[in-house]
Amino acid sequence: MILGALLDAGLNPEVLQEGLSGLNISGYRVSADKVMRSSIAATKFNVIMEGHIHHHRSLSDILRIIDSSRLSKQVKNQSRTVFRRLGEAEAKVHNINIEEVHFHELGAVDTIVDIVGSLIALEEMQIEQVYSSPLPVGNGNVSTAHGILPVPAPATLQLLADSRALLNACTGTAASTGELVTPTGAALVTCLADFRRPAMTVDKVGYGAGSREFPDRPNVLRVWIGEEVSEDNSEETILLETNIDDMNPQIYGYLMEKLFAEKALDVWFTPVQMKKNRPGVMLTVLVPSGAEFKMTEIILRETSTLGVRVRQVSRHIAQREIIDFDSSLGRARIKVKRFSGEVLSVSPEYEDCRRIALERSLPFQEVYRIIESEARLHPGLENH
Repeated sequence: MILGALLDAGLNPEVLQEGLSGLNISGYRVSADKVMRSSIAATKFNVIMEGHIHHHRSLSDILRIIDSSRLSKQVKNQSRTVFRRLGEAEAKVHNINIEEVHFHELGAVDTIVDIVGSLIALEEMQIEQVYSSPLPVGNGNVSTAHGILPVPAPATLQLLADSRALLNACTGTAASTGELVTPTGAALVTCLADFRRPAMTVDKVGYGAGSREFPDRPNVLRVWIGEEVSEDNSEETILLETNIDDMNPQIYGYLMEKLFAEKALDVWFTPVQMKKNRPGVMLTVLVPSGAEFKMTEIILRETSTLGVRVRQVSRHIAQREIIDFDSSLGRARIKVKRFSGEVLSVSPEYEDCRRIALERSLPFQEVYRIIESEARLHPGLENH
């Protein structure tokens, strides 16, 4: 349903197919069909199996498929995170080591395609942040490889509990009966999303269709795609701090990358003098208010610290907009900084300037200057 919604919102199916070809797995094909769910037109994404299906795969098997693929670094990292989270949930539920987990239906090709395909789609559509409404947990029972189990399925509920995801209460209607959130969906959403609705301008809307028909509502997943804005140019954030004096310094770079990958707003290190006159490092992480637990867990797991200081802070922020335009040197993006509706600055995107400089064998500074000067002539940005 996630892939169906993103395709419905404008993802190019050929681009998705090309990205999935990097997985180097065969025996399947995909299709995307327009269907009706109640009165809503939606896109139904299908994975059609054509050969022998391997129903049982260990986490190591799946990670090897990902590691040997031609996927981008970002999609590989995110895919590993999602499958590890699935494996950890299954291991907790069955009280076994994670390497003993065999994913059953989770290891099937269609689930690998669903997870990796969704991550490819988000990267191709340049989605920088994902938000989610509270998840509908459903009620009743579901048939699994372990027998008839209550909804949510144990692995799903473990994923929701580990991430402290927001849930909607069951309504008792026909539409709330059965499995409404799968382990695959729960792993993707809890790995990627913050559970809040930001102020935003909506550019595109997409509907992904589920397989079931509900008598009282359309069985669709709706996505909104747009630009996040700040209504009052301020937001509440959480500041996490800890002092460290006994850790391999090589870990700090890895830690910073992981925190930013989990959507930290900022991460920095400050030299400090600690007890017994030891030089140390103060780690400071600025995070969204809903991400305190997730970020704290990363810090405690990945560093030698025994505790993290927490305080709530407010910050005033300028609005940011990314604009694509055709410069005389080629397609490039520019970052526009606004405050109270006024354009304060215009700056070219570093990666685009770097690419053009390498392609044309020009000095980076010259490329930057040309794109910046031409960007200032873009409609609405003149004289800035």
